[in-house]
Amino acid sequence: MMANKKDRFITLIDEHKKIIYKIVNSYCPNRADRKDLEQEIIIQLWKAFDKYDPDYKYSTWMYRIALNTAISFYRKEKKWYTKTDFYSDDSIFILADEDNDDGVELNQNIKLLQDFIHNLKELDKALMLLYLEDKSYEEIGEILGITKTNVGTKIGRIKLKLKKEFIK
Repeated sequence: MMANKKDRFITLIDEHKKIIYKIVNSYCPNRADRKDLEQEIIIQLWKAFDKYDPDYKYSTWMYRIALNTAISFYRKEKKWYTKTDFYSDDSIFILADEDNDDGVELNQNIKLLQDFIHNLKELDKALMLLYLEDKSYEEIGEILGITKTNVGTKIGRIKLKLKKEFIK
């Protein structure tokens, strides 16, 4: 027997909740804003749920809606945060491997990378988030509504900027 719409939606959200967490944490350094954005993304996903085409990957559809919602939210609610807000203990980010002797340096480099990504324009931030998720250029283009060539060009430019930042 086919589950009802609400149950299917809840199951899909539960299976793909990491997508929401990654986007929320990339766009909102403070806990209250993260909760608001998380709720807004789920609302927008629910509103669009009837339009989801099962011929396409659910994760691609979800990324597109969640990123568009995050970008709109970020523009509307844009605030300036201190680095302590951005790196608060309640953030969910990549952590250095504790067994690694270079953990301190690795952790510092990860913080630099997070800071760099945090300061990117909204579209570039979404692009890097998807790139770091090992999405193909084609899938990134599909999610963001840009060409595969444009994805490659933008990633190349961002990598050059990042390299310059790390050299500093």
